[in-house]
Amino acid sequence: MLASAKARYTQLIKQKTYELGFQYCGISKADFLEEEAPRLENWLNANKHGQMHYMANHFDKRLDPRLLVEGAKSVVSMLLNYYPEKERASGEEDYKLSKYAYGTDYHFVIKDKLKTLIQYIQEEVGEVNGRAFVDSAPVMDKVWAKKSGLGWVGKNANLLNRQMGSFFFIAEVIIDLELEYDGPVKDYCGTCTRCIDACPTDAITEPYVVDGSKCISYFTIELKEQIPPEVTGKFENWIFGCDICQDVCPWNRFSQPHQEPQFNPASGLLEMTKKDWEEITAEVFNRLFKNSAVKRTKLEGLKRNIAFVKNGK
Repeated sequence: MLASAKARYTQLIKQKTYELGFQYCGISKADFLEEEAPRLENWLNANKHGQMHYMANHFDKRLDPRLLVEGAKSVVSMLLNYYPEKERASGEEDYKLSKYAYGTDYHFVIKDKLKTLIQYIQEEVGEVNGRAFVDSAPVMDKVWAKKSGLGWVGKNANLLNRQMGSFFFIAEVIIDLELEYDGPVKDYCGTCTRCIDACPTDAITEPYVVDGSKCISYFTIELKEQIPPEVTGKFENWIFGCDICQDVCPWNRFSQPHQEPQFNPASGLLEMTKKDWEEITAEVFNRLFKNSAVKRTKLEGLKRNIAFVKNGK
């Protein structure tokens, strides 16, 4: 392809992502992730994925996007802000939900945007084969976002962006179209260890390595059985997910409220009292979390989490 066509298509695609509400877009060459292969293998062998068995599936596909999209040439990575205008819990005694779960489940919101993007690319360029990914397929989204210059992976294993911190979703479109590629940015964590020091369950076992099976998010969302007694009293009132390592990160002082109406909290969610949570009914759960990521844990799971936190006091 001519360099001028590559440049034009790259510009068109990036411009469209901004129109769709994404804050950042970066593009990298669809290639085998050689550096990540041993890292991922060691992490899985150490069982740091706990019962998240899906993490061990499709090992080859995780490392090579060309196995997901035939003839793939480019990985287009995007960031979508979800930082809320107002937080749910301010007092130490309040039950806390991860900020990403306040509004409509991001899978729905982002998938719609990505479908529109692929359609637009096909209209502008012609026959382009591509797939959209939002954290629901074997794609190493943080690695691709890092390769395309959208940020660096911090000591808490989250992608960090100098302009907007880390309260954002990462999405990708993998396409068989050659584009102009961006390069990575440097790591700006420096000597800071706030995330490591703040984690109450010591899930960040060393800088840049998180033991997923020790994370509060894992216990409150992924784990389907009883929460182990050894973490009793360590949840700091988190009943779905956890934002501690992000809340303490100095880069998140740059977080700005999102502009996506679908991420706004359901009516009444921010006003829920401790008593309301402890007495939550199926009717209230279904109303508050009709299209929310909280549905993943189901009412029984949420009640289990609330009881665990309450009894750990």
